[in-house]
Amino acid sequence: MIYFLIYLFAEVIVTVDIATRIGGMATFLEIVGSAMVGIFVLLNFRHTLAENLYALQMRKIDVQGFTNRNIMTLLGAFLLIVPGFVSDLIGLVLLFSLFGSFLVNRFGRKYEPPTPPQKDEYVIDAEIIDDTPTLR
Repeated sequence: MIYFLIYLFAEVIVTVDIATRIGGMATFLEIVGSAMVGIFVLLNFRHTLAENLYALQMRKIDVQGFTNRNIMTLLGAFLLIVPGFVSDLIGLVLLFSLFGSFLVNRFGRKYEPPTPPQKDEYVIDAEIIDDTPTLR
């Protein structure tokens, strides 16, 4: 609860300060423009989801990385829709894949692709087939 109040206080202070400097019409256009970008990101989320799913299938990321990437995109788009300069700034930062991957790498688990088992060069793999009728 305290974090929400700190965020709300910072949002109001920054929005009022920037709005007095750039004017009411520019503030209105920024709020509407950022909301449109957020809606655009949400409408095209299926492409981001498909790219992340492909990376998961190719074992470039693990399930946790897949989840984190999708949550970062959704949260960034939601913050762009919410009016205010601080939320827009945080939303844009979350949408950049460089910062999102930094957060995932910093706070997420490290993913190492599974290594194939080492084959012993002195072992011969063979299949034994018996022609006895009892096995058929």
